[in-house]
Amino acid sequence: MNSLKPSYFFDLSSFEHASLFNSCEYVWEALDKIKGYLAKARLGVVSANIPQGSYIVDPELISIGKGTVIEPGAYIKGPCIIGNNCTIRHGAYIRGNVITGDRCVIGHDTEIKNSILLDHAQAAHFAYLGDSILGNKVNLGAGTKCANLKLNHGLVAIEFEGQRVATGLRKFGAIIGDGSQLGCNSVTNPGALIGQNVCSYPCVNFGGFVPSNSVVKSESQVIVKTRK
Repeated sequence: MNSLKPSYFFDLSSFEHASLFNSCEYVWEALDKIKGYLAKARLGVVSANIPQGSYIVDPELISIGKGTVIEPGAYIKGPCIIGNNCTIRHGAYIRGNVITGDRCVIGHDTEIKNSILLDHAQAAHFAYLGDSILGNKVNLGAGTKCANLKLNHGLVAIEFEGQRVATGLRKFGAIIGDGSQLGCNSVTNPGALIGQNVCSYPCVNFGGFVPSNSVVKSESQVIVKTRK
């Protein structure tokens, strides 16, 4: 099942925290490593200006890299690592157990918890990221939601090549491979696995395994008629 390994989704050669994916048979196994990785990391090193009006909770459990811009009104709770030259915009809500690479954007009204962002990943407007991983140069359109909990609160399983693969995870959002883009107001179902260079149209609700170099769109049509 090579298509479920980290290497199918990400180029990890320049990611500072690539060891999160060591020995992962399945890409989602890195999600369970975030808490332990942060517990061993050197935290409490903040190399960015923290402006008045921002909320930094448990600063001894937070590291922020050089050149990163924190806007007033951002809320950051540790433990977390934010890389170099990132932008954390007004209204961003970082709830802990978050690791970002460099040049990432966590935008206005974006909520994120227990997630990994590789270099240059952007969730710039009104997004929700729970228990998810964004690859290099992933861009989420405004209003994108990565749902991480089934309606019955059961464990998430993956349907792949005619097999049902148990993840053992009750909360599991989306894995989005390098270079993929999700259109505005997209919603991914729990356990979505999206390969590299995938493009989804706006307002699409989808899940499951999406191979690399795919386009995702809805077959529904909008019909405009003259009013009587």
